[in-house]
Amino acid sequence: MLLIYPAIFHNENGNYWVEFPDLEGCQSCGKDLPETMELAQEALGLYIASKLDNKEPIPQASDITKLQTSNGVVSYVSCEINKYRKKTKAIKKTLTIPEWLNEEAENKHINFSSVLQEALLEKIKE
Repeated sequence: MLLIYPAIFHNENGNYWVEFPDLEGCQSCGKDLPETMELAQEALGLYIASKLDNKEPIPQASDITKLQTSNGVVSYVSCEINKYRKKTKAIKKTLTIPEWLNEEAENKHINFSSVLQEALLEKIKE
């Protein structure tokens, strides 16, 4: 699941840091802008993953056009949240499908786990 939140990037005497107005306490810093952007994605991912894993509500992202700052640059930061979820350990599931479907899928070398994961992710998005 791709998440996008507005962030404010600051440059204070060559030191870069970023904050997320919608995510209390979610900040990061880096030695330059590219590193700060990379660390901002990680901070965003870890923050939201923590909320999800603890079954806490996820704050709504603000409208970036309504954010104003006098000492920074407002930009979007995105991250693929599933990359940061701690519950990524694979678990075994047993399922039942018709024999003919199993044979056809095996003949085409279809990976059952991948197909099921893709289908479940699609269903979750609905």
